Parts: sequence; C-alpha cells; structure tokens
Amino acid sequence: MQSKEFEKLISSLRETDITELKLEASGSKLSFKRSNVAVIAPAPAAVSAKAEAAAPKEEKKLVAVKSPMVGTFFHSDSSDRPPFVMEGNHVVPGRKVGIIETMKIMKDVSSNVKGRIVQVLVKNGQPVEYGQELFLVDTEDAK
Repeated sequence: MQSKEFEKLISSLRETDITELKLEASGSKLSFKRSNVAVIAPAPAAVSAKAEAAAPKEEKKLVAVKSPMVGTFFHSDSSDRPPFVMEGNHVVPGRKVGIIETMKIMKDVSSNVKGRIVQVLVKNGQPVEYGQELFLVDTEDAK
C-alpha cells in the first residue's frame, strides 16, 4: 500500500464510527484499531461552603452521545414521524437516537450508554461534525 493510499484510508476512517479494521492485500497486512472514549461533562465550578450547605449536593454524571461522522442530523426517519428520543426518555446502549445523512447515505446514530436524555444539543436538519455532541445522557438516572 502506497503512502498516499494509506493516508486516504486513515482520513476516511476518521469520518466513521469504525473501531477496528484488518486488511490483507498483495501480501501486505494492515490492522487499525481505536478505542471509544466516553466524554464526561466538566464538573461544575466550586461553590462556597455556605452555598454548598444551603443546597443539597446534586452531581450528575453526564455522558455525551457524539456524531460518528460529518453530515446532516435528523431526529426521525421521516418528517411526519416523532423523534426517536426526546429529553426525558431513557436509552440503553444500541438504542437508535437519530440518523445522519452524508452524500445520500443514511447512518443510524445509537446511544453508547444507559441513562436518561437530559439535553438535545442539535436541531433536526442541522449540519454536524465528526465527534460533535448530539445529546447529553444522565448515566446516574439509568433505570
């Protein structure tokens, strides 16, 4: 495999949610593997002891469901159908939460965690980037 071909392959893989690829061609072997890393929202700023005592401590563990590719995000598979998920809905790993269209190819977006959707971060029909946060999920509220 030539250097340019290798660079093009890696560039193409960055725009997908493929985590592992093994390729054998013309006596050459190539193996590519990346890990999925869940991003946790930053902790809230520190508050004074008085404020902390006055309000009960409520820390939520929020995890973002991210876009696996560049494209246009849709909340449902048709304009006359309800969204796959809304704020307050519970999700489990593998549950479809949206669709991304790129060059007339539709790619399902699935939750990677169990919990409750606390915030929808993108609008229907909005362009999204690879790795862009689409939803925030409270993993502490997993039923």
